[in-house]
Amino acid sequence: MKANNTGRAIKANQSFPGAVKEFFKGKEVILFLFPAIIYYLVFHYGPLYFLQIAFKDFRITRNVFDLPWVGFKHFESLFTNSFFWRALKNTLILNMLKLFFSWPVPILMALALNEIKNQVFKRSIQTIVYLPHFISWVVIVGLIYSLTTLNGGMINKIIEIFGGKPVLFLGKKEYFRTISILSVIWRESGWGSIIYLAAITAIDPTLYESAYIDGASRFRRIWHITLPGIKNIIIALLIIRVGQTLTVGFEQVLALQNEMTLEVSDILDTFIWRVGLKQGRYSFAAAAGFFQTIVAAILLATADRIAKKFGEHGIF
Repeated sequence: MKANNTGRAIKANQSFPGAVKEFFKGKEVILFLFPAIIYYLVFHYGPLYFLQIAFKDFRITRNVFDLPWVGFKHFESLFTNSFFWRALKNTLILNMLKLFFSWPVPILMALALNEIKNQVFKRSIQTIVYLPHFISWVVIVGLIYSLTTLNGGMINKIIEIFGGKPVLFLGKKEYFRTISILSVIWRESGWGSIIYLAAITAIDPTLYESAYIDGASRFRRIWHITLPGIKNIIIALLIIRVGQTLTVGFEQVLALQNEMTLEVSDILDTFIWRVGLKQGRYSFAAAAGFFQTIVAAILLATADRIAKKFGEHGIF
């Protein structure tokens, strides 16, 4: 009888109302989450209502509810716009390059930091690699300009020492993607390694001790213990990264962008900003943003489904 009562209590606790009741018992947790919930409601979920202007002829002087529906007029204009396809191509190329070159770096950095035994040295290195994340992209681009300027830039001085001619790096389109990827790696790799380091700390230390006793080298311990131990985190973050395929990094690209590099630097985000805000074509820009959101949702769901098909944990 007692066992049955216990079983019923467990089932009751596992039900949705029971889960909600348990959640609201933790007042401190709710207060802690409240600012984040408000932020997402106001800046992420609230604006979804106004996606309807992609199907209307929006005028800033008129009420949204009084605007006439125009169907897929703005989407037709979008898909026949050559600058849209250029921005889409640049977005995909830049994102694939960043995924290939910059995404693995935080994992490698976390593995390297985990192998450092001297705690003072380890914390010093962590502080150094975390700090760039808190520097604004405007400041970073200013530093890049100072390093690559024709008049007194350190990189061009080194080129001249070896007999070369100064190069206007920020003014040549062939260097834009390289500069963009290297600056992302420098700024975000340390910060991105935090979640992998946290996952590594959850691995049972006795596994490493047993492997060491059995004669496994450091590389073997990393390959057979550390990487499998953080595999789920790697896959989850990769799925999220795939969902962000059409989002490269608006602030960074806008700060680096100029008329001389526009052919390769114009991405979907800057295209929407330029058309929507600078040209005042709000409905057209909303259609482009709606397309971006739908594609991101499809890619996210597809990546999650593929991961589950191969027996891995997804995010849904």
